[in-house]
Amino acid sequence: MQKNISSFFQRQPPPNIESSSSTSKPLKIVLDDLPWDPSERKPISSYHPSQKDEIRRTYLLRGPCQPKGKKTDFPQTLIGNSDKLRRFNPKWYTEKHGNWLEYSVKADRVYCLYCYLFKESGQKDAFASEGVQCWHRKEERFEIHVGKSNSFHNRAVQKGEDLLKEAQSIPAVQKKPEQNKEYRIRLSTSVILAKGLLNGGLPFRGHDESEASLYRGHFIEFLKLFAQINEEIAKYILSNAPKNCQMTAPSIQKDICNCFAEEVLKMIFEELGDDVFSLLVDESRDISKKEQMAVVLRFVDKLGFVKERYIGVVHVMETTALSLKSAIDELFAHRNLNLGRVRGQGYDGASNMSGEFNGLKTLILKENSSAYYVHCFAHQLQLVVVALANKHLEICRFFKEITDLINVVGASCKRIDLLRESQRELLALNPEVVIGSGNNQEMALTRPGDTRWSSHEKTLLCLLTLYPCVIEVLEYIETSAWEPIHKTQANGLQLYMKSFKFVFYLHLMKHILGVTNLLCVALQRKNQDILNAVELVRSTKEELQRYRLEGFDSLLKDVTSFCDKYDIEMINMEDEYVDPKNRRRKTNITNRHHFVVNNFNTVLDMQIQELGNRFNEVTTNLLTCMSSLSPRDNFSSFNKLNLLKLAEMYPYDFTFDEKDKLIDELGHYISNMKRDSRFDNLNGVSDLAKRMVETRKHIEYQLVYRLIKLSLVLPVATASVERSFSSMKLVKTELRNRMGDGYMNDSCICYIEKEFLQQVSVESVMQRFQKMKTRRQQL
Repeated sequence: MQKNISSFFQRQPPPNIESSSSTSKPLKIVLDDLPWDPSERKPISSYHPSQKDEIRRTYLLRGPCQPKGKKTDFPQTLIGNSDKLRRFNPKWYTEKHGNWLEYSVKADRVYCLYCYLFKESGQKDAFASEGVQCWHRKEERFEIHVGKSNSFHNRAVQKGEDLLKEAQSIPAVQKKPEQNKEYRIRLSTSVILAKGLLNGGLPFRGHDESEASLYRGHFIEFLKLFAQINEEIAKYILSNAPKNCQMTAPSIQKDICNCFAEEVLKMIFEELGDDVFSLLVDESRDISKKEQMAVVLRFVDKLGFVKERYIGVVHVMETTALSLKSAIDELFAHRNLNLGRVRGQGYDGASNMSGEFNGLKTLILKENSSAYYVHCFAHQLQLVVVALANKHLEICRFFKEITDLINVVGASCKRIDLLRESQRELLALNPEVVIGSGNNQEMALTRPGDTRWSSHEKTLLCLLTLYPCVIEVLEYIETSAWEPIHKTQANGLQLYMKSFKFVFYLHLMKHILGVTNLLCVALQRKNQDILNAVELVRSTKEELQRYRLEGFDSLLKDVTSFCDKYDIEMINMEDEYVDPKNRRRKTNITNRHHFVVNNFNTVLDMQIQELGNRFNEVTTNLLTCMSSLSPRDNFSSFNKLNLLKLAEMYPYDFTFDEKDKLIDELGHYISNMKRDSRFDNLNGVSDLAKRMVETRKHIEYQLVYRLIKLSLVLPVATASVERSFSSMKLVKTELRNRMGDGYMNDSCICYIEKEFLQQVSVESVMQRFQKMKTRRQQL
């Protein structure tokens, strides 16, 4: 009896109740982490009632999940009893159902955004839950789903529109027009101020933002300046604003930053359109020891210009290929991108990125065979320099002595000050010194790094300029140092630096690294195309080969001049060479033979050989075929067969009919180009693409222009990704090491893509800000 009474009073949940109780405490949800693929979303009923509207508003602002691409990028399946393979068509996005239609890449099914967001308890609709695969009778199923004017779908669409129309809410109606005006002034002031801070990568907040603080952070302090400059603004901001609507809270600042970032990305994706692109990825650790993966897209815009645009940085827990691939898939799904549109991959040579079996490039190639991988040319060039510095015994010792020199001279502030003072005195004694902005700046010895591009050449150039100053500092250390070991180090370095051998290697490596550095700088240009990069590599090897045959006498002349200037003992080139390891043993070779054959020729041969081994992309069939597009020397490299082979390498970009049409189009194209004087003296494929757009030839020869775009999209270097990490270090500093991933990503997007940030209007940011969530006041 007691058991029956207890069971009677026990509270039982009524049927068809949503899983989230209105009395339970809501779990914290990061809106940016909400799944974007429709097949991965949780039912809307599983969220807490107080969070549903915020989640719905987030999805409505994002819009339907609509991965872009060509029809051939989507998989084919057998539908029903038919033997014909069918697939989803992205053109359906632009038809009358495009405002609600969603496509899941993972499930290969379509969904309805509004029906998912406003699905009622107990309702069964495949478009709102498991998805539909109706490629054979799409129009019929879509019309049935939409139904009549009072159908659930149409009611859900109306609910979504009403949710975004904040002016229809009861609190908004109760507000007076004067309050809305004041609110607009406060919000626009905060938005303008945030735009300026984002443009400079400056922090918003201060260490102490209390009323008693002398400096409350950039955001509030600049608002005070606004108030001092403009009396109209001063009436409505800071202390003159309502305490609950001052528009200065950290959450408000982050929302404004997110609005700017979304507007910038909107412009980037509008510039990209539905075209193909290449993927540039690299990872680096930020100041708070988090692994961050930066993503850059390379594409050709509507005017024929090559663009490399930064689209975000993603925090990854691991740097394995699978982890990076998963992060890329999530980012692409969030931005309505599709791996089927990728036509190139550009990474460094790390095994997790370029591994032949389990690397990131292999995982993407399994899904898209047209996503050709190119090892970053700038990384390869740096590996050439590092390999030479490690393989040749004397060159290895040369750079080791330079590293020791930098350690000794830079060991204390006093020694560095001595170096600066000596440099200042040296400039004062020179009557030919040019005075002016940017001339004769203070220099310091920079440490060469294996991973820092051009660092070896910078070190040698500084050493050549500061040579007498460095010798003076070493002499001071030898006479004034307290520790005997420091005196010994300074003495040994002086003996080496005052030897003919050191001067010879200094000038030899300066010239070699100067030649390769010109290539390095050219490779880092954003609009550099791979065909021109290949030509630059080839010309660099030819220049080194020419220098090997003809350059020794000019090198010896420079070395002799340097030795005479600084009283360094010269050696007679015709005397017999004495081996320093065994001075009594006859070598039967002259000094000239030793320095020419064993050093000069050997070093250059190693450099040329290493260039050939590293840049193996030059000999691939892909680039051989692409070289036929070059407009140089009046299209002398044009080869119709190679271009037809190139079209075969991109099966997703050319149908069978287009390949047949391409044969005739190539014939008309080459004859027209050779007759048209506007296409004379073009330097590369990038110039050809721009000229074709200017002359409207890209419309007349669409298939050829498609080949040109595919060759331009192929990446050359990951310099844009490396620059984004440099920007990340400026945005997330040691004092701002607790920045959240979303806030840092928004700040980096705005700081890196300043070109688009300047074009973002204040009004568009304010409108997006209002739609993000329910605000206390209306515009």
